[in-house]
Amino acid sequence: MRQSSQISKLTGLCAGFAALSIFALSSVSGTANATDAAPMAPAAEAKAPAVPGKPVSDPAAGEALYNVGDSTRGVVACITCHGPKGQSAVGTWPKLAGQHSAYIAKQLHNFKEGARANAIMMGMAMSLTDQDMANIAAFLSKQAPSQGVAQNKDTIDLGQSIYRGGIASKGVPACAGCHSPNGAGIPAQYPRQGGQWAEYSNAQLLAFREGVRKNSAQMTIIATKLSDQEMKAVADYMAGLH
Repeated sequence: MRQSSQISKLTGLCAGFAALSIFALSSVSGTANATDAAPMAPAAEAKAPAVPGKPVSDPAAGEALYNVGDSTRGVVACITCHGPKGQSAVGTWPKLAGQHSAYIAKQLHNFKEGARANAIMMGMAMSLTDQDMANIAAFLSKQAPSQGVAQNKDTIDLGQSIYRGGIASKGVPACAGCHSPNGAGIPAQYPRQGGQWAEYSNAQLLAFREGVRKNSAQMTIIATKLSDQEMKAVADYMAGLH
């Protein structure tokens, strides 16, 4: 996730990767006769996607592109902003280590299609293929999840109350219902939020509320019901979940 208002100071973002597909094909002929036919060794076949139409992910290829990019296609290394193994150094850029692969791939697709607005990421995603996105996502999902701590002792009770119980008077559901009690999220549906930078989480809530980010109708509805104080409190609380 990313907020355009926080990225103007950086000139490049990374979201790149190289598609690598190796197929081995061999056939061995046997000598056959009427009484003793030697069976032919079957040809090795390329592994088919588990889901028709979706590429088989290659974490190793994703790691290579994450770390060094692909200059032949103008893809910048993701590590520049998101840090080694997805552990970014500042809240301007989200931590991606341990994030669900399906969620990462979806966000990259949204950037490329324009469903999620971010000038830098939209530009970077344009050079990525579906295979690139699947590989990068697979690599990041295998990294150890990020750790963090809540910083504001004055709002931790409010943040905990919102995350675990929601705000009934405003029709705000408990965040834990989708992002899980420990912030791990639900694979392929809801992102991991535990350990994420509070600054980044707060920025995304603001983006949803202000209509800048439009790729989740559910989050837009929820964010419009939260005050600035409530957003900051729950964002800070989530930073300490693990």
